[in-house]
Formats: sequence, structure tokens, C-alpha cells
Amino acid sequence: MSDRIYNFSAGPAVLPEEVIRSSQEALWNLAGSGIGVMEHSHRGKEFSAVADRAEALCRELADIPSDYDVLFLQGGASTQFFMVPMSFLTADATADYLMTGAWSQKAVSEAKRFGRVHVAATSEDKNFSYIPTTDEIRWSERPVYAHFTSNNTIFGTEWTTEPSPPSGVPLVCDASSDIFSRPIDVRKYGLIYAGAQKNLGPSGVTLVIVRKDLVERAASNLPTMLQYRTHAKEKSMYNTPPTFGMFVMAEVFDWIKASGGLAAMGERNRAKAAVLYDYLERSSFFRTTARPDSRSLMNVCFRAPTEALEEKFLAEAKKRKLSGLKGHRSVGGMRASIYNAFPKAGCEALVALMADFEKANG
Repeated sequence: MSDRIYNFSAGPAVLPEEVIRSSQEALWNLAGSGIGVMEHSHRGKEFSAVADRAEALCRELADIPSDYDVLFLQGGASTQFFMVPMSFLTADATADYLMTGAWSQKAVSEAKRFGRVHVAATSEDKNFSYIPTTDEIRWSERPVYAHFTSNNTIFGTEWTTEPSPPSGVPLVCDASSDIFSRPIDVRKYGLIYAGAQKNLGPSGVTLVIVRKDLVERAASNLPTMLQYRTHAKEKSMYNTPPTFGMFVMAEVFDWIKASGGLAAMGERNRAKAAVLYDYLERSSFFRTTARPDSRSLMNVCFRAPTEALEEKFLAEAKKRKLSGLKGHRSVGGMRASIYNAFPKAGCEALVALMADFEKANG
């Protein structure tokens, strides 16, 4: 539509237009009830149907087994940074962390409040421009869990497959910026968490997929709201949940399903990213910042020859209705965030701009 522009924002990010439209209707009148979704009691049958649908679709898309709980929580991934170690790490134990960017650094910082942290691998030596290889990971002797961040929005790197911790060690993943962007084998994980605002819905909802035995194993002397067992037992309804956000997530799950599921979504995302990376490979003006084997399909980070030219490029992008391309303040440059709902045509429009800008300024 003429009044919509291409939104490259890193988050909150673009949503499918079909979902925005259906959410508009639900705000006014949920399923013919005469009451909007934000006005319904979370204990009522109308919203119970929404919550059940959200969980069922989530389970179906990712083939989540019955021995895992699916939770819709609040507080973002930042709350999970401390909730995970608070639940599983003690002062005399060690947790292993793979540090590949700013968000994993924050997770490490929070974990140190509760016990010992072993950094099993890091890419900090080259400004987080790559993902460590298997040979570069040094696990500790008996970690209580192993944690990694699957996609690094600030630096534009992504794990192509999950790391393999020692046998019996639960794998914990912050998947906030690539959750459901491709197929995932949930059985390889003990716990997965993700803020919804990049690939799953609006800000304010955090998806947690956690193995039931870990829920039972977690510390039981914590405040009620900080225990996974509280939310698992009450099916995310111990307190008033983010009802509208859960509705939007259900709609997004349905959209992913209608689009062919996670396998088809992965193919789409690879094709979109290829439009940008193929041009950047050919360019003698722009350059990518991530190592080729570590490049993210969600966040394409790139630089121009000078900061002055970058500012000029961003100004030109704004004129062409390409929004949200400014890189994170800590690294500069440009960042094109192309999550699930971002259209391929937007990537093609960005390449057209880059080609014109390179011709005029190269």
C-alpha cells in the first residue's frame, strides 16, 4: 500500500500485513463477541480460546513434544538472562556460555550474580564478527547448562546450527531474533526463550519453551513469579498475561503455517538475504562486517567507506521510504533487519538504492 514503507527496524519489527488487519478487527470485536481482545477477561472462554490456539499452533509449527512446556511470559529476554541462572545455577556450580555479542555479554553478566560462569568460546577478539567453530569451544568439566545466543542482531552473525554441549548438559538458547525463521529441533534444547518483537509479534511477550524435567528441577525458593513451575502449572495464567500480544502471536503462527511452515520460511529468508549479500559481495564500495560463514539471515550489517558517506546514504534511504537502516549505536554503519514478515521486494529496493548510491559516490 502507498502509505506503508519498508521497515528495516531491528525490533520492534515488521509484522505481516494480514496479521495487522486481523488484529485491527480483534481490537474492536474478538470473534463476534462484541468485545475487543484487550477488553476480555483472561479467565473468560473467549480469551482461553486465544491462548489455547496460540500454544497449539506454536507446538505444531516447531513439533514441540509433550514433555516440554510452552509459556507466554513478560519481561523480555532480559528477564530470562537472570531467570535462567537464578533457577539452575548455584554458587558452587558452573554454567558455560558462548559469548558472541552484546546480548550474550549481558546474559553472562547476569549469570555471574548466581554462580560461576565459564566462557566456553568468544568472538570478542574480532569485534564479534564471527561465530566460533566447534574446535574453538572449550566446555568446562561439569556445566549445569550451556547457553548461547542464536542470532546477534547488533553484529549481524548467526549460528547455522546449534552447538553440541557435553552429553546430558541442557542447552539453553536466546533465540529472540531468529526464532521460527527456519526449522528447529526442539529436542536438542533444554530451554529456548525469545522476545516476540522481531519474528513472532509485538513487544511485551516472551516465548519460553522448556523441558518439563527442568521445570521441576529448578530452584523452588524463588519469588513466585520467577519460578518456571508457577507459569507451567497455571498455563501462563498465574497473573494477567499480555493478552493482545498473545492474540497477535497466534495470528503470526497461523500466518507462518499458511505460508508453508518453518521449512518454507527458512527458504524465503535465505532467498531474501541472498539478494543483499550477493550485491555486497560484488560491491567495491560497500562491505559486510560479518565473516562469510557466520552471516545472519536476519540482520545484514554493512559499511560504506566513510561515516560521512553513511550518513548521506541513510538520508537518501529515508527519501526512498526505506526506514530503520541505521546500525546500532555501538557499531555504526548500516543494518538491514529482514525478519520473517519483511518482503523480498524491500531487499530489492535496498539493492537498487545501494547500486545508485555507489555509482554516484564511488
